Amino acid sequence: MKYRQLGDTDLKISELSFGTWAIGGSWGKSDDQEALRGLERAMDEGVNFFDTADVYGDGHSEELLAKATKGKEDKIHIATKFCRAGDIFDPETYSEKAVTEYCEASLKRLQRDTIDLYQIHCAPFEILKSGQVFEVLDKLQQQGKIRHYGVSVETVEEGLFCLDQANVKALQVIFNIFRQKAIPELLPQAKEKGVGLLARVPLASGLLTGKFTNGAKFEEDDHRNFNKDGEHFNVGETFAGVEFSKGVELSQQLEWISEGRGNMARAALRWILDHEEITTVIPGFKTVKQVEDNLQATEVPSFSEAELKKLTEFYQDSIHPNVRGVY
Repeated sequence: MKYRQLGDTDLKISELSFGTWAIGGSWGKSDDQEALRGLERAMDEGVNFFDTADVYGDGHSEELLAKATKGKEDKIHIATKFCRAGDIFDPETYSEKAVTEYCEASLKRLQRDTIDLYQIHCAPFEILKSGQVFEVLDKLQQQGKIRHYGVSVETVEEGLFCLDQANVKALQVIFNIFRQKAIPELLPQAKEKGVGLLARVPLASGLLTGKFTNGAKFEEDDHRNFNKDGEHFNVGETFAGVEFSKGVELSQQLEWISEGRGNMARAALRWILDHEEITTVIPGFKTVKQVEDNLQATEVPSFSEAELKKLTEFYQDSIHPNVRGVY
């Protein structure tokens, strides 16, 4: 496993890490014991960073991480997020009282004294622009409850704004072959300002695995069913904002990326890792097999200049016009 510095912080984290939304909930059935085995396998292979949120299974993924990392708290870094357990449009959700309560509840579930990276969880831009929440996070940092803080954003514009906030040390962004908008401005500016980047939704909710056909059905409690058109939260969080059948069609045109790289999933993760500005990519998982397969992305060949150019043109011509929602 290779490690990258999280911006200008003291955290050095595995370039491939894991998100825990899928093992918490909203991705169909999951098995806690299999999830714990997956976390253990990841750590055995050198993964030292996991991303979660207080709303993933109403805190369930945080509790699973507490079990998996017990006794390894000084070696395994955890990022969690807050605000979506409340009304994200209400300024009171970002008050010192509310954020402290969210933070302390996460600490209790994680069974930790400090959160390594505490992230605002896709708050509306107006909330971010008011600035209040950053002052609250500064206080939590001074109290030792959080080590560093960052922001999970939906748009490049929000990301650029957050880069100008003095103590923001990390941005979490949707970044994959279907979502390349961050490349020209956000990536280089983050690097210049010493802000780490976490790439989420790296496989476009599974589209970039190449395993889906147009007849695919998802369970009722899977966000790929209930949020497929952005009914419950930003449409970009599901299939990177591309309508499912169109996404299947587009992913089939990308099958060539797997040549010499094992499969499409490994290739899609490798493409993200080939961007040096990205600190870590955080695919999800529900099984040990998925953990093992994703980890192999670190070993497959990088993309050539010609391949990168081809993928840039494909994004501009075929994907960008089909991405729905603000991003």
